[in-house]
Amino acid sequence: MSPAADIRRPGRALPFWLSLGMVPLAALGAVAGGWSVLLLPMYGWVMVSLLDALLGLNEDNPDPTTPETDLFWYRLITLIWFPVQFLTIFGLIWWATHTDHLGLAETLGLFFGAGVISGSIGIVYAHELLHQKSPAERWLGDLLLAMVLYSHFRTEHLLVHHRYVGTPRDAVTARYNEGFHRFFWRVLRDCPASAWRAESMMLARAGRPVWHRSNPFWRYAALQGAALVLAFALGGWAGLGLFAFQAFVAIWQLELTNYIEHYGLTRECRGEGRYEHVLPRHSWNAPQTASNWLLINLQRHSDHHFKPERRFPLLQTYPPQDAPQLPLGYPAMAAMAMIPPLWRRRMNPRVRAWRRQHYPHITDWEDYNKGKTPLPRGSA
Repeated sequence: MSPAADIRRPGRALPFWLSLGMVPLAALGAVAGGWSVLLLPMYGWVMVSLLDALLGLNEDNPDPTTPETDLFWYRLITLIWFPVQFLTIFGLIWWATHTDHLGLAETLGLFFGAGVISGSIGIVYAHELLHQKSPAERWLGDLLLAMVLYSHFRTEHLLVHHRYVGTPRDAVTARYNEGFHRFFWRVLRDCPASAWRAESMMLARAGRPVWHRSNPFWRYAALQGAALVLAFALGGWAGLGLFAFQAFVAIWQLELTNYIEHYGLTRECRGEGRYEHVLPRHSWNAPQTASNWLLINLQRHSDHHFKPERRFPLLQTYPPQDAPQLPLGYPAMAAMAMIPPLWRRRMNPRVRAWRRQHYPHITDWEDYNKGKTPLPRGSA
């Protein structure tokens, strides 16, 4: 069977609906409490990593010319996720603040799991939706980001990250030897301002002031404000705190993913602030089967940056000679990233091998790694 015919079968989309398994686990944790509140992170991280080890790699590439009409069952999970997540998160807030059978530790554990839902799934789906041309899909992406108080991600990702990935101007390209904890606080500090500058520059080019109604930061503020008001209305100050806690957990997971996706990979400067085109080799590729199901092929990140317009079912995977390969899927790599010495031991040799493979003429990376001076072509 040809790849094009294969991907058109509705059954092929079913594994990408793995995320729905988190909803009954959230309900179970809310009702039963105790150890059951741990089931959400275990499902999203441990079970998926075990399935990766069991199922191995999926290196099949679909036909990228498959018509969008044949992708309905793939797209549907991203379209229905906002109401699913909305009811889950705000339902948990109401439940936790109107019942008394959950202790403080159980409640925090439950909302840590809620952050796994909104971070591992919600932000990933928002990322897919924001890359589409459909205004309805972009709105769904905005609504999902508002639920984790990270609306500026839309601007930062589309206007900054995709343009400057692999250069010192991109805050979320993790530098070589930079530990995750240092990276995390750096992007929390730098990215909102970077997103604001990007929108301000676009408005200035159109001859509009920053307070013009077309500035999306007005929409970001309104949606985030509405989410906070609803959380307070449902659960008072406790509900507001639980909502903010799940949002922080979700943001932490997003930035863990950002850290993994481009760690130590850089584009070559061609002089005068110009860089080589983004290629598959500028993102880490991970063809692990189960984690790509859960994360709707986000781990085929090399192709996403090479062809950002491709919908997730059509993303391609690449062999090692074309794109650097992660040893494990994102959930397992995220756990590794939380222990910087272990991360450096596993990943730094891969970065150095990547440099020798693609940029053998560059021998001094010191200033670039510090984000100070782009390397000119052929520097030593």
